[in-house]
This record gives sequence, C-alpha cells and structure tokens, in this order.
Amino acid sequence: MRLQKHERNWPRMDKAIIRKAVPGDEQMLAYIQTESWKAAFAGILSPEELERCTNLEKAEQMYHSVLRREGCNMAIEFVADQPHCIAAWGKNRCDLGDTVGELICIHSLQNNWAKGYGSAMMEYVLAQLQQAQYESVILWVFEDNKRARKFYEKHGFELTEQKKLANSITELMYIKTLKRATP
Repeated sequence: MRLQKHERNWPRMDKAIIRKAVPGDEQMLAYIQTESWKAAFAGILSPEELERCTNLEKAEQMYHSVLRREGCNMAIEFVADQPHCIAAWGKNRCDLGDTVGELICIHSLQNNWAKGYGSAMMEYVLAQLQQAQYESVILWVFEDNKRARKFYEKHGFELTEQKKLANSITELMYIKTLKRATP
C-alpha cells in the first residue's frame, strides 16, 4: 500500500511531514490525543472528566478499532521526525447530507503550538476533503475553547447557531465552504 505524504516547509519551522495514519500508529495517536486534551481542556473539563477522557490505554484501544474501520481518514504529522499532530475527518455525523464533510478532530502537542504545524495539518485535511468532493466542512468545538475557536476562524470557519452538549459542556458548530477542486 502506498501512503500519500504531504510535505511543507514553513518559514522558521522544522520540516513537517504528514502521512495517513495506519494500523500500528495507535500508541502515537493515543499519546498525542491524551496529552493535547490535558493541555487544551484543563480549564474546560472538570479534573475528573479530564482524567477519564485522557486514559492512554482506552485511547489506544479506540484507535486500534478506528484504524481498522472502513472509510477511516486519519493523518499524523511529524515535526523533526517526532509525532506532533493528528487529525480525523470524513462524512459528517449530523445527517447534513453527502456534500458536507466533518473535521472530527485535530490534536497537537503543546510544545509546538502557534508555530504553524496545526495550520499545515489543517491545509492537508481541507485538501483531502476537497478531493473527496465535499462542498463544505463542519466541526464541533467546546464553547470555552477560545484558542481553538480563534484557530478555526483564522482558517475560514464560521460559527453557526447549532449547539450540543458533550461531556456536560456546550459545543458549537462551525462551518466552512470549500473551494471547488479543479478537474
């Protein structure tokens, strides 16, 4: 199986390589997710909820299942040959039709926040969604996650009126119209 790689050299950044996540990546994916959650959600989720949601073993088991699922779209980004960021995307889970994709998650390690690596991953994911012929993409974000909301808005996502509860916390839906892929 040939893996598609996406390389980009950003100014003042170490080389970043993005590739499809595959079975065998479970430990890296789980580590990035749980460490990212600890850093990003410490003031948003209760300590008990955060501890429950950042169980490394349970996260590894989840990724073991997810990576073997049909239609799994996940990528992992390496910075200076070290795993740094993960993302998952695909068909929306809100019954919004076949033309709307969803950015399910994007998580990165705190040590490289605000250095452009998350933007590189976002570009990669949006390009993948365009290639899959989605016309728009949604995502859900905790209302109190100001840092993430600012990041999504910087990348052209717009706040909608849709809300839902997750882990007893309000999540907001954002949407972005994708550019038409040229044939």
